[in-house]
Amino acid sequence: MDLAYTEEEEAFRARLRKWLGSVLPGLPGKPDPGDWPGRRTYDAGWQKLLYDAGYAGLHWPADAGGRGATPTQHLIFLEETERAGAPYVGANFVGLLHAGPTIAAEGTGEQRARWLPPVLRGEEMWCQGFSEPDAGSDLASLRTRAVRDGDDYVVSGQKIWTSHAEVADWCELLVRTDPAAPKHRGISWLAMRMDAPGVTVRPLRTLAGSTEFAEVFLDEVRVPVSHRVGAENDGWRVTMVTLSFERGTAFVGEVVACRRTLEALAAEARRNGRWDDAVLRRRLGRLNAEFRALWRLTQWNVSEAQAGGGVPGVGGSVFKLRYSHARQELYEAAAEVLGAGDALDLDREWVLDRLSSLSYTIAAGTSQIQRNIVAERILGLPKGR
Repeated sequence: MDLAYTEEEEAFRARLRKWLGSVLPGLPGKPDPGDWPGRRTYDAGWQKLLYDAGYAGLHWPADAGGRGATPTQHLIFLEETERAGAPYVGANFVGLLHAGPTIAAEGTGEQRARWLPPVLRGEEMWCQGFSEPDAGSDLASLRTRAVRDGDDYVVSGQKIWTSHAEVADWCELLVRTDPAAPKHRGISWLAMRMDAPGVTVRPLRTLAGSTEFAEVFLDEVRVPVSHRVGAENDGWRVTMVTLSFERGTAFVGEVVACRRTLEALAAEARRNGRWDDAVLRRRLGRLNAEFRALWRLTQWNVSEAQAGGGVPGVGGSVFKLRYSHARQELYEAAAEVLGAGDALDLDREWVLDRLSSLSYTIAAGTSQIQRNIVAERILGLPKGR
């Protein structure tokens, strides 16, 4: 992996930086964090600006509507947009970072033409219908059934922790299409309309007061067979593609954000006198080294994905495992820098981020699951009994 930037890449950075400088001052104010319809409108507006400027789906293949940019250009885009304080994907993250890349890699030509352009333009948003009350870490034990009826599947069951279900148009949905098959082999990956008859959404309130997750109840929902991505009962393999994006490249922008947060913490510590504490300085220094290493691992994962046809490898589990814990350690340090008073102020953005960080060792595959993947698929250790 060549970590030096070419003249062409530096020119790309300069053009992007100039565009960001011209467009960001004109953005409307951010909506209230709890206003999900407002946040959808805001995020969709930003996505449309990216699309019109040619920056939407920068690293997606050209035949999927993207620009086919190099991994380095993709990383430059993330660095510069975060440095400028530009909006991130927000409510559109499932479509842009999970479902869209999966359809680009596994969908038919018709499916790609139908679903990818609206995602890139910010016109349609997706949610993720994977986890169930009895199928979290053991995702393959899911029970939501899909029974073939002519040209449709009739789907019944329940999903939980469905991200952005309140404002989504589509759901990447895992269903069991062959209950007699071994649990990893009887699953299919469907695209389901969220306004279809029989879909009921009940928001779940998190520790931080947000309703970004929801329960979704499915009562004989009809989903066209043409909305299946991949072959029937081959959904587990397609799901591994989705999860490889979720763990391998979906968090790359957040690494840049964490590095900026660390810089802000160091500045705050110098301002409020906490910088005189040698133990705290060493802690912040170690975190700086940690996130620099994670950024290098991010560069490696993105480059590997490009070399492998756009799909990240199992190295994403190494990144996800360490990043989840590093993020928690970052916000533990933030509490130490801010002190007890500010650390309990729920109006402080850092406090909400600290509460959110607690979920990262669970979301996108628990740390225990990631350790199993690293042990078995990378280190070649025998499976546990």
